[in-house]
Amino acid sequence: MKYKITVLLACALLLSTGAAQAADKKDSILPKRFSDAMTWNLQNRVEDITITKVAVPADNAKQAPQPPQGEAPMTPPPGGFNPPDHITQGSAARNMTENGSVEDQVFGSTGNDENALRVTGASVSLKNVEIMKQEGNSSSTEGGDFYGMNAALLATDGAQVTIEDSSVHSAAPNGNGLFSYGKGTKITARNVKIITEDHNSGGIQTTGGAATEAENLTIYTKGNSSAAIRSDRGGGTVSVKGGIFYTAGYGSPAIYSTADISIEGAVLSASRSEGAVIEGKNSIALKNCRLTGNMADTRVMGKETIREENVHTVMIYQSMSGDAEEGTSSFSMEGGSLISKKGDIFYVTNTDCTIHLDNVKIKNEDPAGALLRVSGNSGARGWGKAGANGGRALFTAQNQQLEGNILVDSISRLAMTLGKNSRWDGALLQEKNDKASKEDAGADLTIEKGATWNMTGDSTVHTLRSEGKIVTNGHTLTVLKK
Repeated sequence: MKYKITVLLACALLLSTGAAQAADKKDSILPKRFSDAMTWNLQNRVEDITITKVAVPADNAKQAPQPPQGEAPMTPPPGGFNPPDHITQGSAARNMTENGSVEDQVFGSTGNDENALRVTGASVSLKNVEIMKQEGNSSSTEGGDFYGMNAALLATDGAQVTIEDSSVHSAAPNGNGLFSYGKGTKITARNVKIITEDHNSGGIQTTGGAATEAENLTIYTKGNSSAAIRSDRGGGTVSVKGGIFYTAGYGSPAIYSTADISIEGAVLSASRSEGAVIEGKNSIALKNCRLTGNMADTRVMGKETIREENVHTVMIYQSMSGDAEEGTSSFSMEGGSLISKKGDIFYVTNTDCTIHLDNVKIKNEDPAGALLRVSGNSGARGWGKAGANGGRALFTAQNQQLEGNILVDSISRLAMTLGKNSRWDGALLQEKNDKASKEDAGADLTIEKGATWNMTGDSTVHTLRSEGKIVTNGHTLTVLKK
């Protein structure tokens, strides 16, 4: 049976006279033209999460002042964004700088480069609040992505913010829902519903060494470059329990990590993008989650339509943009399911990484897709220099059923361990990289006792150590170094 909960801002206006220990009536009045309402279907299907328009009577309150329009958004360079010369956070319709608690209030913004609510260096509790970033342009993509300018809620300068039983809506570019910035800053969110509609607008965003803890969130992002769980320059730590996370835009994975991100018991799905991406020396650890990716092979980037380097569901790479420290990336998944609608399941390029799987139900709905591809790239996007940007992966699996080919190109290296109670149906293939070859390229394969490799094609490994079972099925296994 279906049930719907509709939150009307017209009703929310009546709440502005409710209890507030740290805000007065004047501060809770919405700007003019505030007219969005959110409808959430409790079955949590993307198609049932809608935005509707309702009439809201104009109030006598003045609209929040808008700062002067800055420079037009910069076109990103091939490898990513260059940092601005200084921290750029813009203004805020309401800035809380003292400790306190707020209930049953509405915070809104239509100004350029403006947060609907900012908490600076204070400990603040928010309950049953509406935070609405209705409109307002962003003059700096970097300021929005790195520092929280134009976000609906920005916590900064060591702020400690708890938000519960609330909703957030953003319809502005760089309009991230909840943004936690800077070392010592932390947002704790429970039972919060978040919708963002424009580009570069994640659900929860963590940067600059900040922290975010989330429990039972429902997030839907509609724009491009708008991951539901998002991090950027400077990273931090993100812990998520439960919840449902959907993205509809291109370049909008359910998770984008330049931080240490752990997630348990969540449903994560991207309808036009990877399911998860790790950049540089960062991590994603999933436990009992359902992760789905459906990446498109082309998308609009700036004024151009580009063809993606590779189509996949989990990508691990180094962009060389400076947004993530170089080093070993880490992806782990225990329990749950991983569903790849299109392309390869795992793609590793221009970085070192570890991948660990334990009792994950994996399904690739694309018969042409590989289980794992470790390879270089063209360098056209700035991801290292062609011929010198291969991947290096340590791949381990236990209690795991695997299906699909594994491909390693001539400038990349794979160390794979098929652990106990595991079975892999597939072939291990070496591919020629047109730009270069390396003597140490290839795959080192270990098959532990109690594991089985069921070969589905001729295969080549650099080294082999087997205490388990190899079923060749008439195919040839070539071991280059014995």
